[in-house]
Amino acid sequence: MNRLFSSVMTSDRAVVGFSLAGITALGWLYLIVEADKMSRMDMSMAMPHMMSWDASYLGFLFVMWSIMMIAMMVPSVTPMVMMFTTVNRKRQESDRADLIPIGMFVLGYLIAWAAFSGVAAIAQWALHALALVSPMMSSTSVYLGGGLLVAGGVYQWTPLKYACLVHCRTPMSFLMTSWRTGRTGALVMGLHHGSFCVGCCWVLMALLFVAGVMNVLWVAAIAAFVFIEKVAPRGEIIGRIAGVVLVAAGVWMIAEGASFTG
Repeated sequence: MNRLFSSVMTSDRAVVGFSLAGITALGWLYLIVEADKMSRMDMSMAMPHMMSWDASYLGFLFVMWSIMMIAMMVPSVTPMVMMFTTVNRKRQESDRADLIPIGMFVLGYLIAWAAFSGVAAIAQWALHALALVSPMMSSTSVYLGGGLLVAGGVYQWTPLKYACLVHCRTPMSFLMTSWRTGRTGALVMGLHHGSFCVGCCWVLMALLFVAGVMNVLWVAAIAAFVFIEKVAPRGEIIGRIAGVVLVAAGVWMIAEGASFTG
């Protein structure tokens, strides 16, 4: 019986693991294809399309940010989801696995990031209107880029950042203190955890404007850092060291820009 139970749990985790990997792969495929389209687009042709910032284009930005957040954040939330899968299976009385609560947990998590994506899309719209972001989705101002780097570095040292990061780094503690039964409960748990995750990483995501929202290498670098900060031993220390580096880089960028314009 114990062997059968262990086999079922392993099967649950395998299905969830492959599903998360598939979602992540599709997200990155979308980003690579869109970035390739943008890199091939001649600016003279891109400008009219990019300047037509109507509701449909705002919708495109929202979808783009949402998929990008999936690609970037699903890997770092995988340990939490796998832990949720294990606890969920142990709490079920039936031998037949119910994977829907796991899906609801992931859905809640992604809804939190979808809300952030809506704000990011509107912010990009506003920055474009102020001519601070180019049609190719990168900062046109060294002061904006440098300011974002400094803000990102300072935030790495704030109590709010640390509290959210500790929450993200301790999945079992979250599950033990915040568990809710049922599928709706799983959705609420996902929203709860996703909110902490947004609180932990939202300033880092704003750094996408520095080198380009669709710069795949820059996106991958930020995603890798988020993963290391959440999963690696002493990730909080790595995050604070990175904060110092970001502040230094931001100050250097602003100083270089000031000397060049002066």
